[in-house]
Amino acid sequence: MKSFLKAGATLALIAMLAAATLLSAARAGAQDNKMMAAPATGEKSLYERLGGEAAISAVIDDFVARVAADSRVNSKFAKSNIERVKFHLKEQVCAATGGPCKYTGRSMTASHRGMKVTEGEFNALVEDLVATLDKFNVPAREKGEVLGALAPLKSQIVEVNTTETGTPLPTDFKPAPPLGQGKLKKGPFGNKKMSKGKM
Repeated sequence: MKSFLKAGATLALIAMLAAATLLSAARAGAQDNKMMAAPATGEKSLYERLGGEAAISAVIDDFVARVAADSRVNSKFAKSNIERVKFHLKEQVCAATGGPCKYTGRSMTASHRGMKVTEGEFNALVEDLVATLDKFNVPAREKGEVLGALAPLKSQIVEVNTTETGTPLPTDFKPAPPLGQGKLKKGPFGNKKMSKGKM
């Protein structure tokens, strides 16, 4: 099966995710999501099948740029530190897909509390993620697994049950502060999970 690096032009997956915002599960969800890890049969993890670190990074960068240009959702990120958003999306997708990262960001509920994200805006983010995954020719199986990881996040992100999009960010919303230079320099893939017997 092609990796994203071969299918794209040196690129691959995400995030979501996460989606960023998507993209790609909350701290507890990422740790508990056994589907994303390598199965007992010895098959490669979703992280490996997607193309690893470089692929996830490229896809998250494309996804975040796509969201920034999407008037249906971009106002919700008017106060957000975009470097922090990208950092944690990459870290989160890496961890959720069975990669060697540990997600160090806030929970999805805490991150989105008070943003008044609508169901329509969440769906627009998913559409943006699908467009990014399609751009990188992500195979159907892997795309389904990535999007499947988003479904449980909806209830943690959506606060307003309406199909409306492009709603303003509440003026009293306080985003997380920017990350420190040390953490940014280390990068989202620098925070590896602890392996047995390693420090």
